[in-house]
Amino acid sequence: MWRMPFFCYAVGQHVDFRKGIFLMNVEEAIRTRRSIGKVKDEPVPRELVERIIEAAVWAPNHFHTEPWNFMVMTGEGRRNLGRAYAEIAGENKKEETAEEREERLRRAEQNAFRSPVVIAAVCKPSDAPRVVRAEELAAVHAAVQNLLLTAHANGLGAIWRTGDAAYHPATARALKLEPGDEVVGFIFVGYPDMEAPQRSRSPGSAKTVWLEG
Repeated sequence: MWRMPFFCYAVGQHVDFRKGIFLMNVEEAIRTRRSIGKVKDEPVPRELVERIIEAAVWAPNHFHTEPWNFMVMTGEGRRNLGRAYAEIAGENKKEETAEEREERLRRAEQNAFRSPVVIAAVCKPSDAPRVVRAEELAAVHAAVQNLLLTAHANGLGAIWRTGDAAYHPATARALKLEPGDEVVGFIFVGYPDMEAPQRSRSPGSAKTVWLEG
């Protein structure tokens, strides 16, 4: 029998019996989300990955351009990204033996396998006359935040990684990006295998200026 969603205001959580989802209150998710760099080598259900991406696409975007694109890599689908990591690492000339270099590049390639799911968040900016590229990138950044929060609310650990690999031509080739496309980051996703670190923030009031008449 169909039932209305039930809101547990006392614990700040939302249960939707129609979908079997047990979610956090949005403010709780924002305050408790942390970057989780160590996850289990355990598959994440495809429907759960699809759920967090579905949340991502509801980010605000000027002129409704929807400039985001997500490339989900699992299993050997991570290999091309790993090869790009190795190619980029190979450009760093170091004093080392051939064996040391081979091991360093092997470790670089393995960086793509640090989680069972890697999601490349790509900005495909509109070329419409009024569209500002910076706003297109901002929209994809907002989409990534939606994705991270929804992953956390569903019991997943995730970390948003950038660095040289995000912006290097080798990565663009590995992902077969089109001219003008830009990677805004790789989101490594899996079930947490570490305690969430404790963090603090300056209060919002310390970063706020009120301009009042």
